[in-house]
Amino acid sequence: MDLDTVADELYRLRPEEFTTTRAARIAAARTAGDRALADRIGKLRRPSLSAWASNLLVRERHSEVEPLLRLGEGLRQAHHDLDGEQLRELSRQQRVLISALSRQAGQLAAQAGHPITEAARHEVENTLRAVLADPEAAREWASGRLVKPLTAGTGFPAGTGFPAMAENAAARRAPTGTPATETPRPPPPDAKATAQRRRRLTQARKDADKAARELRTRQDEAATASREAFAAKKRWDEAQQRVSDMTAELQRAREEQRQARSAEETARDHARTADRLLREARRRSDAAAAIVEQLTAQEP
Repeated sequence: MDLDTVADELYRLRPEEFTTTRAARIAAARTAGDRALADRIGKLRRPSLSAWASNLLVRERHSEVEPLLRLGEGLRQAHHDLDGEQLRELSRQQRVLISALSRQAGQLAAQAGHPITEAARHEVENTLRAVLADPEAAREWASGRLVKPLTAGTGFPAGTGFPAMAENAAARRAPTGTPATETPRPPPPDAKATAQRRRRLTQARKDADKAARELRTRQDEAATASREAFAAKKRWDEAQQRVSDMTAELQRAREEQRQARSAEETARDHARTADRLLREARRRSDAAAAIVEQLTAQEP
């Protein structure tokens, strides 16, 4: 047993199972004589509901983690010095992806027996924004061991991600004669650098489109699986009810069989007693008849 193994186990659990299981692993480490490991396990914190839902998204939809991380890399490379139109397009793709993934996290949490509130879903969205904006946040999220929701403290603004950058880009393109308080227009960018930025933007858009397509596919698969799970649960409940009914009927039949057997044994006992009494009565009757016959023969 090591810390990574225990952490992976704990952060896969439902929230109500975390504390009890952690205590059991601490006890096991102490029994094994590894007090240092026990102390480190004790420092693992139970995740908030939104952090648990974010971890669930990473673990249950692992195929969508890499596309989102690639999209974040592309966005971080492409956001610098892009014009407003390009920034708005990336912002739109970001909003669509974050909204879809947060809904999926909510669905997974509900299927696991812990529906999350709207406030918790907003925290999941904030976590995903941080993932796109900050490579350190992306690595932390991808580990599946979040304890609390992440916030986009660096990189893109914490809101939609790009509007402020778009405004700055628009200001840089303002015609001459603007007030002195506005940001002066920068010199034209190097053609090679511009081409590189545009290639990065093209790649970022491709990654975003691919991630969105994969997300829609996974959502359809998840919805189908959810319907199938619901139908299977319904069939299981019906079968369980039939088993319960048949079990109750079997118990009643067995009780009737037991009572019938008891009645049969009682009747047999009565029959044996009656037969014995009959034989005794017959012997007494025969003896009495013999005495009568003997006495009759002795009369003059």
